[in-house]
Amino acid sequence: MRRSKFELAISIARQRSLQILLLIAFFYAFFIFYEFPFVSRRIYPPSGGAATAAVLATEEETDLNYAPVRPFKESLRLSQSAAPRHHPDISHRRRSSSVVSGLIFNPPPQLVDGNFSELHKSARDAWEVGRKLFEELRSRMASAPSDENRTDEKCLHSIMINGKDFMKGGRVMILPCGLTLGSHITLVAKPYRAHAEHDPKISILKDGDEAVMVSQFMMELQGLKTVDGEDPPRILHFNPRLKGDWSGRPVIEQNTCYRMQWGTAQRCEGWKSRADEETVDGLVKCEKWIRDDHNHSEESKTTWWLNRLIGRKKKVSIEWPYPFVEDKLFVLTLSAGLEGYHVNVDGRHVTSFPYRTSFVLEDATGLSVNGDLDVQSIFAASLPSSHPSFSPQRSLELLPEWQALPLPDGPVELFIGILSAGNHFAERMAVRKSWMESVRKSPNIVARFFVALHGRKDVNLELKKELEYFGDIVIVPYVDSYDLVVLKTVAICEYGFRAVKAKYIMKCDDDTFVRVKFVMKEIKKIPVNKSLYVGNINYYHKPLRHGKWAVTYEVKESTALVLDVAHEF
Repeated sequence: MRRSKFELAISIARQRSLQILLLIAFFYAFFIFYEFPFVSRRIYPPSGGAATAAVLATEEETDLNYAPVRPFKESLRLSQSAAPRHHPDISHRRRSSSVVSGLIFNPPPQLVDGNFSELHKSARDAWEVGRKLFEELRSRMASAPSDENRTDEKCLHSIMINGKDFMKGGRVMILPCGLTLGSHITLVAKPYRAHAEHDPKISILKDGDEAVMVSQFMMELQGLKTVDGEDPPRILHFNPRLKGDWSGRPVIEQNTCYRMQWGTAQRCEGWKSRADEETVDGLVKCEKWIRDDHNHSEESKTTWWLNRLIGRKKKVSIEWPYPFVEDKLFVLTLSAGLEGYHVNVDGRHVTSFPYRTSFVLEDATGLSVNGDLDVQSIFAASLPSSHPSFSPQRSLELLPEWQALPLPDGPVELFIGILSAGNHFAERMAVRKSWMESVRKSPNIVARFFVALHGRKDVNLELKKELEYFGDIVIVPYVDSYDLVVLKTVAICEYGFRAVKAKYIMKCDDDTFVRVKFVMKEIKKIPVNKSLYVGNINYYHKPLRHGKWAVTYEVKESTALVLDVAHEF
């Protein structure tokens, strides 16, 4: 009897366990179908199944087909009467391509009142300057590039200059072809002793003080050929402040400046960068040095040597002093890495500064050193032997077979917008000679490069020649900047909708190889009553607030740029 009750209890427990497991499985399945709806669509396709599937041909199969017009409020449906199965030669049914994006920047009301963010200001300035540059190109009023701006000048592998010649040259060393990966500049100099300044720029006079003792110098990489008629951009501003900083301590400040607009400064104040902070080529942005409130540097060094002599395994950290001392000679080496600039002083790494957007190494065509510094000599080595990006004469092949066809009169199935930079002549040519060849063979696929204007007029002039010959470039009239790359993306959507009337719009970069046949094959799988969005979708991704790809709260609030689309200028 007892045994039967025991077995009954076990049977009931098993049944309850099975019920609980089934209930958990049900909730799990419900969660999967709710969070990832594409799973349910794969298991249970829409009613009608294969009968309602869109029949979209590949580029080989659509030589004699036209894509239908996309309706305004619902997904595009293919119609048997969209176009005749056989039609005459398509060459006479093409129209000229628009070479300018129809995107227009309309500033929001707060911009007019002066209450705007850095992003708003950057967009406004880039748009205004770009508009002027484009007007010059369109009216053919742009002057021919001067000898100073020509890129066929001799590029030196290394340059050496002494202090006297450097002073005679206006305290600027010319780097004819800029820098490249691995280039390095060595500066041998000695800081002057601090002097009194009655109007300091880096500090604030306290009550009763008439002057502040200041000792600082500025070493800058400048884009001497980037702009005309205005101050050159400071691609790197390296500013050691031995004395006189508002903090009261020796610091090193680094920054960039373009069109009198300074970026966010990177200050090294004696503390080592946090462990969770991004590095530059594996090096920290700021190394640690002894601050004014530390007075045990010699003790640390002595202890370290003593521990080595007696064989202790306990690690003792060494604290180095601030790398610059008044009236003391130093050797500084600035090198160009993969992710940024690195500064070593007397053989020790001091700081690293990540590359800022809108600048490339070849733009750094001048080195300026100013301030309280006695320059002994400057040596630059591992310089580029030629311009790595801007060499259209060697990159472009002006052959009719690479020219793009005009836009079709009717709508197309796929429009591919390719993001590119003004000086990427070689990249665009590689695309034309590779996967874009299959685009030219199909009447239902169109591809265009979307390029913003470059800061250098000679680059824009060469870009205009390339545009006129190949006919596959659309100009977005603003000065190019990575921070504003979203404008190109919006321009691609606007052009694909208004000018091309495409069913699907695709965006890629000029270093991407597009398998057009595979893309069309995937499109063919989409039901007629469904829209399509393809990308690396992360459903649970949160915006980054720190690091290289951070989107700060200020930027988040300022992304409400009013972008109006209209007809071309």
